[in-house]
Amino acid sequence: MSTNQQETSVRNNLIGNGTTIKGEIIASGDIRVDGTVVGTIKSSGKIVVGQQGIVEGDMICKSTDVSGHVKGNIRVDELTSLKSTSRIEAELYTKQLFIEVGAIFTGKCDMSQQVAEAPKK
Repeated sequence: MSTNQQETSVRNNLIGNGTTIKGEIIASGDIRVDGTVVGTIKSSGKIVVGQQGIVEGDMICKSTDVSGHVKGNIRVDELTSLKSTSRIEAELYTKQLFIEVGAIFTGKCDMSQQVAEAPKK
């Protein structure tokens, strides 16, 4: 395996449809959730929640694309993108927010301060 392929496989993490993980996930690369996560996800990269993906807990990351369901607190350093199929029940702290028509967002959005300053519960 070449060095480039090794780096790619180390930095991309997939939680597949039909998989449930309970607990805390910490990754230095990107994470894609097509299954269910009950707990906290922390990534220095991007978190993608697919259409079938469910996250019940906190998400902390550099950027996120959500097409599925998230219930909890979300802290994003850069861009949060809510796709038309997304359902969000959260306190959202982000620098930038993009919401497609059809997305459902219930909760609070704070774009006034740095994510690192967001209150922790």
